[in-house]
Amino acid sequence: MINRDEFLTEIKEEQRLRSLVRTLLERYLKEKDSKEKLQEKRLRSVIRQMIAEAAKTDVPDAQPHNNTGINILEDLLRNIIPTIEEGYKALTSNKKQRTSFRAHILNAIENTLKPVEVVADLDDDEAEAAADLEEEITLDVEESEEDKFIPVRDIDVPEEEEVAEEEEASFAEIEGMDETGRNFASNTFNKVEKQTIDAYESLANQADRDMFYDYLLTNLKLYFDKFEDELKVNLPEPASPNYDGDTPENLNLENELNQNI
Repeated sequence: MINRDEFLTEIKEEQRLRSLVRTLLERYLKEKDSKEKLQEKRLRSVIRQMIAEAAKTDVPDAQPHNNTGINILEDLLRNIIPTIEEGYKALTSNKKQRTSFRAHILNAIENTLKPVEVVADLDDDEAEAAADLEEEITLDVEESEEDKFIPVRDIDVPEEEEVAEEEEASFAEIEGMDETGRNFASNTFNKVEKQTIDAYESLANQADRDMFYDYLLTNLKLYFDKFEDELKVNLPEPASPNYDGDTPENLNLENELNQNI
C-alpha cells in the first residue's frame, strides 16, 4: 500500500518532469526556428548577391540587329537623343519654336550626311584617279629656296596667316521659321554633329549606310512626336479670365443645364 504522502510526492515529481521536458522542448524548438530563420536570411542574402552579380554581367538585353547600320545607329541614338530632347523641351513659349527646332535639326542631319554620301559613292577607279591628280598637282609645284628653309630659332618661324575656313553649310537657316527654335537647334546640332558623322563614316557597306540614314531620320521624327506628346501632358493649363474653377455658381449653372437637357 502506498500512503497518501508518497502518492502526492510522485505526482508532483511527475509534474515537475513534465514541466522540465516541456521547457526543454520549447527551448529546442525556439533554437531550431531561430537557426532556420538565420539560414533563410543567409540564403536570401546569397540569392540577392547572385542576382546583383548577374545584373552586372555584359549580357545584352536584346539580340543585335541583323544589320550593322542599325546596331551603330542604336548606339548613336543613345548618345544624341538626350541632348536633342533637352533642347527641344526647353522651348515652351509656343509650338512654333519647337516646330522650327525640329525642322532645322532634320534638315541639318540630311545636309551633313549628303557630302559623306557623295564621297562614299565614288568607285575605286574614281577614287584612284582623284588621288593621282592630287599627287600630280603636288609634284608640279616647284619649291623655292624659301620653301626649303628650315627654321630652328623662334625668331625665324614665320607667323601663321589666319585662313578663314568656309564653314560647310550643313546647318542652313530655313526661311520663315521661328528664330529662337533655329538658334536652339543650331546649338544642339553642334553637340551631336561629330558623333553622327563618325557613326555614319564607320560604315563602309552601302546597304548598312542606307539603313542607318533612313532609320536615323525616321527615329528622329518619332522621338520629336514623343517629346511633343510628353510636353502636352506636362505643360501647365493656360488661364482663362472667365473661368473660376468649380465655384458654387459654376456648379449650380452646370446642374441646371443638365436638368434642362
